[in-house]
Amino acid sequence: MKRSTLGRYAVPSAVVLSLGLSACGASNETPPAGGSTASAAPTSGPTTSDPATSAAETSGATTSPSTGGGGTAGGPLSGTIAGVGSSAQQAAITAWIAGFGAANPNANVTYDAQGSGAGRKQFLAGGADFAGSDAYLKDTELATGKTRCAGGSAIDIPTYVSPIAIVYNLPGVSDLKLSPATAAGIFFGMIKTWNDPKITADNPGAKLPSTAISPVHRSDDSGTTQNFTEYLSSAAPAVWTAKPAQSWPVKSGEAAAQTSGMVSAVKAGAGSIGYADESQAGGLGKAQIKVGSAFVTPSADGAAKALAASKPVSGRPTGDLAIAIDRKTTAAGAYPVMLVSYDVACTKYSDATKGNLVKGFLNYAVSSEGQQAAAKNAGSAPLPASLAAQAKTSIDSITTGG
Repeated sequence: MKRSTLGRYAVPSAVVLSLGLSACGASNETPPAGGSTASAAPTSGPTTSDPATSAAETSGATTSPSTGGGGTAGGPLSGTIAGVGSSAQQAAITAWIAGFGAANPNANVTYDAQGSGAGRKQFLAGGADFAGSDAYLKDTELATGKTRCAGGSAIDIPTYVSPIAIVYNLPGVSDLKLSPATAAGIFFGMIKTWNDPKITADNPGAKLPSTAISPVHRSDDSGTTQNFTEYLSSAAPAVWTAKPAQSWPVKSGEAAAQTSGMVSAVKAGAGSIGYADESQAGGLGKAQIKVGSAFVTPSADGAAKALAASKPVSGRPTGDLAIAIDRKTTAAGAYPVMLVSYDVACTKYSDATKGNLVKGFLNYAVSSEGQQAAAKNAGSAPLPASLAAQAKTSIDSITTGG
């Protein structure tokens, strides 16, 4: 089903995406317990500069892997690797698996969208070859990475930039505007009905019902929750007094597991409101958020403009590209309720086959082809050219074997 801008497509929630590739076909099945899975059984040192150096770059071209398709100079790759993590990345990774598998017919990449926290945990324990995470590694996780990565480091490689939509189910209301303080009050449990004066002040002339508000939050350890609570804490600190966290930090509302569970819970109850990667919002309403003096609709372009205002995190390992998002930006058109999602990998793999396959797959993900595939399938914003080039440098520095 075609959605809004940038060739956005709706992604079915709670599905298993199993790709038997003849170029890029796909089939949807019922998921196993523990999260959605994308798999392919195919048939045929970075700088610390600003991640985006110009407005033109925020929409645009990336640096492609030199061999195309994520292969190597010696030809297509083979073997099997497993990734676990971010459910927000699911639609993008599905597209990457399809494109990478078409160019590497003997390569098998699987991805289980259990959530960011589960992904990092399994990766650091050696249960996955890479992790998808909407939050960068904590200092304690970086320390664990030295053991997990055969004496190398675990690093965050940005691959996916996307808006987080505040999604709602309120029959009769198709246009909802929320200031940061109002959004914070709703999710903190302070604002309890849809016709509360604070909401009506954001929506003059709108006919808002007296329906009770039912806020929904993620029950799992979620990078999307980390990004969302970072926004609330930064943009409305007088209201949102809890610290940003990957586990929901306040006692309010209903809990639902993973992105698919969040969307399903909001769809199931009139008066419900939640937050999810915009690509997976389905037919739910999406609130406009006040940025400066304007209300901004969630979009890939708005997320890219917020990224352009952001800076790298200092003190990270060589090759790590963690980004501190500017949640307070008032740049025209910027949408700071957004996430940068990372693929977490080792700088050193003792298994050369797996290491080369991780390098090839991630190189495809950050290539121009891979970023355009993600934009089409998930509605994400392509990485700025400067950030894509840094990501490729980090990926190419991964060593394998020995």
